[in-house]
Amino acid sequence: MEIRTDVHADAARVQNEIKTYLGLKSSELIFEYTTLEGGKAKLDLITINPRHNQSFLFRTEIGLDKVEALIKMLDYVKSYREKEYSYTIQWVSKEMRELQTSYFRAKNMYDALDKLYYGRDVNTMTVYSCVLNPMT
Repeated sequence: MEIRTDVHADAARVQNEIKTYLGLKSSELIFEYTTLEGGKAKLDLITINPRHNQSFLFRTEIGLDKVEALIKMLDYVKSYREKEYSYTIQWVSKEMRELQTSYFRAKNMYDALDKLYYGRDVNTMTVYSCVLNPMT
């Protein structure tokens, strides 16, 4: 008899760990999966800022399957503050027209901007500043 774990239960458990570790509500996180060539799973973790209801990329991970991608994401979430720099980006979208401030962890300024622009046409936003925050 083959013992098989419930992949959906494992995925839900790890997703909940990630949400809890980040201290976010379910309504503030989207786990977006894509199947890549060769059957690998790509996970884009997207955060939604409740203040202005805009979504941004938090991190992308790739695994052999959904659960492996989630486990990699959980490992990242547990240590990202020590591994990446903190950036503050001030921006305006064409639809909102008021200055917004968002914070990102990224390896460099370009990575932070990619997270800001994720899923958007770059022409729909104007970035006024992207600042590396002092280390604490």
